[in-house]
Amino acid sequence: MKRKRPLPPPRNPDGYRSAPNGGMNGGMNNGGMNNGGMNGGMNGGSPSGVLGGMNWAVVAGIFVLGIVLGVVVAYNSNFSGDQSVATEAQIDSLAPNPELCAQYGASAIVTDTRVFVTLNPRRVFVSQPQSSPGCVMRTSNWSVLEQKDVLNSEEMRSCRNRMNTFGFTGDLNTPKAAKVDCIYQNDGGGRF
Repeated sequence: MKRKRPLPPPRNPDGYRSAPNGGMNGGMNNGGMNNGGMNGGMNGGSPSGVLGGMNWAVVAGIFVLGIVLGVVVAYNSNFSGDQSVATEAQIDSLAPNPELCAQYGASAIVTDTRVFVTLNPRRVFVSQPQSSPGCVMRTSNWSVLEQKDVLNSEEMRSCRNRMNTFGFTGDLNTPKAAKVDCIYQNDGGGRF
């Protein structure tokens, strides 16, 4: 006579099999946890019952609350004082030679950064940017820079051939402190 294989344990109403000797699924089959254990807690073992929906509502509420708090903190930290937003008048007053800059050009915020490009492996590294006040001269007023002895005629000709202008940082009254560069206008700035 053939021996019959033993049948697997019956499934619970939630679709899970009961573990022998209780296991992780409760151990207290008809007392305390109602065979819920890791499969649903006190909800009769059903992970998608009323408490399952309530859990999703709590998680969604915490998520929305986190977004709202993040927006409030970010808004308050960006606009909490005059230190974080520079006005045009402040930039004008900090420009090197402010009267000369207002008369012959426009004050600017100059950002100096260095970019390192490696070829093997191909990567780009950027240094920490450093900001300083500066001035951009109108092309019709370059003679002022030549009078201050910070430019020579060769530099002016080279920059003019490329249809550029000059910008500077530092005091023009001390030529060694002034740093003058031939710069060009980037029209992409209007998209900011």
